[in-house]
Amino acid sequence: MNDISELFWQSTLEDIKKGYSFCKESDEFICLICGKKLTNGIIYCDDDQLYEAKKYIQVHIAKKHRSVFHVLINLDKKLTGLTDHQKTILELFYEGHSDNEIAKTLNVGSTSTIRNHRFSLREKQKQAKIFLAVMELFGEQVPKKDTFIEIPRNSKQVDDRFAITEQESENILAAYFTQGQNGPIHNYPLKEKKRVTILKHIIKSFDINKKYTEKETNDILKKFYNDYVILRRHLIEYGFMDRNPDGSAYWVKL
Repeated sequence: MNDISELFWQSTLEDIKKGYSFCKESDEFICLICGKKLTNGIIYCDDDQLYEAKKYIQVHIAKKHRSVFHVLINLDKKLTGLTDHQKTILELFYEGHSDNEIAKTLNVGSTSTIRNHRFSLREKQKQAKIFLAVMELFGEQVPKKDTFIEIPRNSKQVDDRFAITEQESENILAAYFTQGQNGPIHNYPLKEKKRVTILKHIIKSFDINKKYTEKETNDILKKFYNDYVILRRHLIEYGFMDRNPDGSAYWVKL
């Protein structure tokens, strides 16, 4: 799992621990690991067993990915902050091995070393909780409109990060719209400069003189990317679209 989806980063801690989230708008359970989607209300069959969507997404995660723990523990160090040695010890802890068994497995000779690792990991957990609380308080303090860079469509005073040449734009679109510029894109980039290029292209599919319902907006965006919700949100946050507070109408922001 090297290419983590945008949906993963938007999910709550509880959803990440489960490995899936529920999208009310599409009425689907979505695997945060591979993106598999299961429609709520549909009965799925696997090995002659019938499952409701919510249960089957759990079965899918266990069969396809082993467990959420094993997926997360094997992410790159820059994401987990864990050394390979710490990952190995955590995995042995998770599987229920005693300190003595772990000491023998790792050939460290002393259970006190393993106990020290337990202590260090608990300290790391405490630090992570504090940092998470700090960042949530920070997010509550900063006005939402300031957490994203809005780009007025008619403004020439654009941040240097979004000063995209025509050639750069063509290269980005060619890289992401591999099946043609009518979509779909194979993934949605994390870099804002690439996002802006893609959003600038997508907004051209909307009539500037028309107001769209949420369903109409979604139907247009679906052809570009399966996670149309993130496209719709970013079109608004980056200043390409606007909407009524209740979501009853969407339109191109001039």
